[in-house]
Amino acid sequence: MGGDGPGVTERTRLRRMREKGSHRREDLDAVLAAGWLCHLGVTVDGVPMVVPTAYGVEGDRLYVHGSVASRSLVRAPGSTVCVTVTHVDGLVLARSVFEHGVNYRCAMVYGVPEVVTDPEEKLRGLRALTEQSSPGQWEYVRKPSRKELAATALLALDLTEASVKTRSGPPDDGDSEDAELGLWAGVLPVVTAFGTPVPDPALPAELAAAVPGHIAERAGRRVDGGEG
Repeated sequence: MGGDGPGVTERTRLRRMREKGSHRREDLDAVLAAGWLCHLGVTVDGVPMVVPTAYGVEGDRLYVHGSVASRSLVRAPGSTVCVTVTHVDGLVLARSVFEHGVNYRCAMVYGVPEVVTDPEEKLRGLRALTEQSSPGQWEYVRKPSRKELAATALLALDLTEASVKTRSGPPDDGDSEDAELGLWAGVLPVVTAFGTPVPDPALPAELAAAVPGHIAERAGRRVDGGEG
């Protein structure tokens, strides 16, 4: 993945608003690192389906939970899927409806995924999934048993065919004729943050009050890794 090099394909070539796009690996890594929920697009029985699911990244591999996709791949091996990760940073409220928009960061990854069957890789992939959303949780809780591993569907996708698009900043009509209308314009930030941890009602009182440090540290932090 790089400028307009060999990593660019017909699926990832940026055609519209190319100035907002990138094929640089560091830009892809930044968008993926900021999240933990993706949308997995796959064809199931000839019908397109988009499934929200957790993901994790390790090196050049993107791991996703994918029971629906894995069943489809068993029936149609070699099928291409599409994974998207999107962060919404704000509503761009302009002076005209035409110039309204969204500040966002989005990554799109294409490829033929592998159904992970090797127990060691499956453990690495599940660790990546867990740590992506909850750093420190993998070492805190019990690891999966062999039976649980066998019952878990995990897909691995190489990060070789991908593109990134972002939009930031104020409306684009500040120097247009509409600027003379005397209307307010700007950006309404969108902030999604973790709240105060809520203990399981089944916990004894002493455990309910003892929130682990790695969980307490997440409280109040932005979910999408953005600023603010």
